[in-house]
Amino acid sequence: MQRWKGRVALVTGASVGIGAAVARALVQQGMRVVGCARNVDKIEKLAAECQSAGYTGTLIPYKCDLSNEEEILSMFSAIKTLHQGVDVCINNAGLARAEPLLSGRTSGWRNMIDVNVLALSICTRQAYQSMKERHVDDGHIININSMGGHKMVPSADEHFYCATKYAVTALTEGLRQELREAGTHIRTTCISPGIVETEFAFRHHDSDPEKAAATYESIKCLKAEDIANAVTYVLSTPSHVQIGDLQMRPVEQVS
Repeated sequence: MQRWKGRVALVTGASVGIGAAVARALVQQGMRVVGCARNVDKIEKLAAECQSAGYTGTLIPYKCDLSNEEEILSMFSAIKTLHQGVDVCINNAGLARAEPLLSGRTSGWRNMIDVNVLALSICTRQAYQSMKERHVDDGHIININSMGGHKMVPSADEHFYCATKYAVTALTEGLRQELREAGTHIRTTCISPGIVETEFAFRHHDSDPEKAAATYESIKCLKAEDIANAVTYVLSTPSHVQIGDLQMRPVEQVS
């Protein structure tokens, strides 16, 4: 990780869960991390904690609604002005709505596509353009995916969400191919966790907290820090190593 010290990483959805754990880990490794979310109160608190801990990097909170392209473009413009550009892009932000294929609301489907697919793609495009214009040839774009992007979960509430994550799987491989065609050494990686104990299930099943809690009680789940460790591992690999898809599950997870 030595080569990343002082360089700039963008982490989307950095206020809680995996995003917060990844932001903390990268700051600990000496990176300048722009952590974005719709509400930055928790990121500001995390930034203060990182500073108090004596971490060599810095965490810069940035308020951004990723379902709004103009806000994403404005964020990248601000990063260019204040920090030159993005060297590492961690597309972590994602959400799930309990909207089955046979009865779901279009608004819920659209919300998942806007954040899980379109925002990820816009951030990827802007991060690549930032790297290209500064002649950065060793950047890295990491998409936090899901095992649901490789195997359909047998639950109607998850089917549309899984479809968006299958899209992330395809987008990551498509990006890898386009980067090779462009003759660059910029890398892209997809990290696909199984069940991770975060606030995700409680947001997904916001009207049924007991169902959300049950998601995490049946087995020993992954922790957000496990995914953060995977991110630092991917970033620390030699420049000739391309990790396309890193899948990780709790040992006790059946599917």
